[in-house]
Amino acid sequence: MTSNEESDKDRLKSLREERKHLINGAAARMKEQRRVIQAVQEKLSAGPQTVPEIAQGIGLPASKVLWFVAAMKKYGQIMEGEKDGSYFRYGLAERAGAEGSH
Repeated sequence: MTSNEESDKDRLKSLREERKHLINGAAARMKEQRRVIQAVQEKLSAGPQTVPEIAQGIGLPASKVLWFVAAMKKYGQIMEGEKDGSYFRYGLAERAGAEGSH
């Protein structure tokens, strides 16, 4: 191994160590996002619900749940249903049709 290769390896190792806290923070946020998405999906598996109902059921503020519901709707994981008072009801999207279209 040449001295340039060793120097590059040392710099890369140093850079990884410097940014370790950033990487760990991003991994923790991704883990929390997966946990919330799974909780929303489990709550909706019982049937269509409004954002406040989902929030109460999973123990998170409605504002945070709304953010996840909007993202999940955008990516086709949930569907917006009929309006119930001031809120729409959301339900899980049909997976069978989506899988066959790939």
